[in-house]
Amino acid sequence: MITPITPIMTFGKYLRLMGKVFSRPERVRMYFKQYINEMVKLGYDSIGIVLLISFFIGAVICIQIKLNIQSPWMPRMVVGYTTREIMLLEFSSSIMCLILSGKVGSNIASEIGTMRVTQQIDALDIMGVNSASYLILPKILGLMTMIPLLVTFSIGAGIFGAFCTAWFGGIMTASDLEYGLQYSFVEWYIWCGFIKSLFFAFIIASVSAYFGYTVEGGSIAVGKASTDSVVSSSVLILFSDLILTQLLMG
Repeated sequence: MITPITPIMTFGKYLRLMGKVFSRPERVRMYFKQYINEMVKLGYDSIGIVLLISFFIGAVICIQIKLNIQSPWMPRMVVGYTTREIMLLEFSSSIMCLILSGKVGSNIASEIGTMRVTQQIDALDIMGVNSASYLILPKILGLMTMIPLLVTFSIGAGIFGAFCTAWFGGIMTASDLEYGLQYSFVEWYIWCGFIKSLFFAFIIASVSAYFGYTVEGGSIAVGKASTDSVVSSSVLILFSDLILTQLLMG
């Protein structure tokens, strides 16, 4: 009789894999080269989509706030203030990481899953290499290193999109928008975004790597593992966002 894989068993396998991942590496120089490559592949190559999405989201938020919230009874700076708070507190950290879980997470799961089904991971184990640490640890560290940079770019692109809307759309003056962006600024909100994004980056890299590393079967199983990694990462990001927001902002 086949015992069904329960969430507790899956979590236990995940913890065992993470124990192997964070064991002492054999050759630090080899790991450092992989770390640099993963920074480029997972972080640098994602800058374009982060800038594009954040720019348009910042522009849309500015338009929506202007049309639906601002009135003669409210200060003119409310558009800039609300746009800033949305970008800092939620979009540039939480929502952007949800988007990256689809791009980066599926890439990690499919890459490691392909190595598993083609027996490349088995070959590394036979040669005495800690395959879990060699393949997964650089991805986790690389994404966690680059994620604050991506959050910074996202915030900047969103605010720039709001300014472009104000300038070219003519919905409000740039001075009113600028005043709202500066009004009651709390530096801690930026650090909250960085802290949350570090947790989200770890979730994306480790969960996606787990599904890829433990895949069984052929190419169809790799595709399913890629889908499962995106779904699981997204759910965990939303759940941890709820907890972290309460801890950091409470």
